Amino acid sequence: MNGHAAVVARGGVLSAVGNTPLVALKNFMTGARFRLFAKLEGFNPGGSMKDRPAMRMIEQGMRSGFIRPGAVIIESSSGNMGIGLAQVCSYYGLRFICVVDPKTTQQNIRLLQIYGAQIELVAEPDPQTGEFLKARIDRVKSLLGSTENSFWPNQYANENNSNAHHQTMDEIVSAMRRKVDYLFCTVSTCGTLRGCSEYLRKHKLNTKVIAVDAKGSVIFNSEKTKRLIPGHGASVRPQLFRDDLANECVHVTDIDSVVGCRRLLRREAILAGGSSGAALMAVHHFQDRIRPGSNCVVILPDRGERYLDTIYSDLWVKEHFGDISHFWQEPDVNLDMASSRRPELQMVEV
Repeated sequence: MNGHAAVVARGGVLSAVGNTPLVALKNFMTGARFRLFAKLEGFNPGGSMKDRPAMRMIEQGMRSGFIRPGAVIIESSSGNMGIGLAQVCSYYGLRFICVVDPKTTQQNIRLLQIYGAQIELVAEPDPQTGEFLKARIDRVKSLLGSTENSFWPNQYANENNSNAHHQTMDEIVSAMRRKVDYLFCTVSTCGTLRGCSEYLRKHKLNTKVIAVDAKGSVIFNSEKTKRLIPGHGASVRPQLFRDDLANECVHVTDIDSVVGCRRLLRREAILAGGSSGAALMAVHHFQDRIRPGSNCVVILPDRGERYLDTIYSDLWVKEHFGDISHFWQEPDVNLDMASSRRPELQMVEV
């Protein structure tokens, strides 16, 4: 196997992955008794934090010999991981097949195609579970069986996904001079959560890790329901998950994601994606439990341009949630006023 290992000579655009800005959010939360900072992962060249694991999974596959010259990379993704892989595969001259479903936005499909990815659409959900994720993974396995010299990065189980985020946490800790009291991190494959948690434990830091999951996601035991905002949450618990990765979990709604994004844009002039809004609203809901004077860091996974037709469309928001613009247009309107929209706070054993 090692006889086929490729020499990885990274340069060009991939050298720009990582070392993203960490900025103070002065206006997002009025009257906060703590300091709030945001790690802007949308500054990665592919537009999201998924650039980090995409690059690591492919490069480690090449170094180990699992990815040989002329290999075909096959992965299931509806968004940022697919785009990150498409960029890396384009750079290294690898063919990439991305398995998507009807919920994948046309903008993301176009981005994948522009990078040279082949789109494989799964039109129907798995008949037993009713979920597209299982159907997509089944299609990946079918394609692997019928495609010579193919490789599945398997973002849901590949520890190179989580290992890539040791560097993410190292950047945060270095920028904050090791003074990080709380880290808020959205979950999907659990790569970011696991990598950051492992780094903190290895370096014996006392940072409290707060996982941010979608209400309706099964990762932290919420009852499975339909979700509109992609990027965080999952219908199947990923293999990278472990029970001891977070101190606590906050479940947030689709409305939280929209309001968080719109408030961030209005108050900080930052155009970020749906998971970013979810993470920031988790801080909002959790704020009474944050020690005064603490340093809180929120990882913002991507930029907002990919959500112009959804989160940032007044028509789309009104169609799905009604007129909720007062939640970001007026100061200090409390999203928790509607009891049905209150988030779930969950203690996690560590």
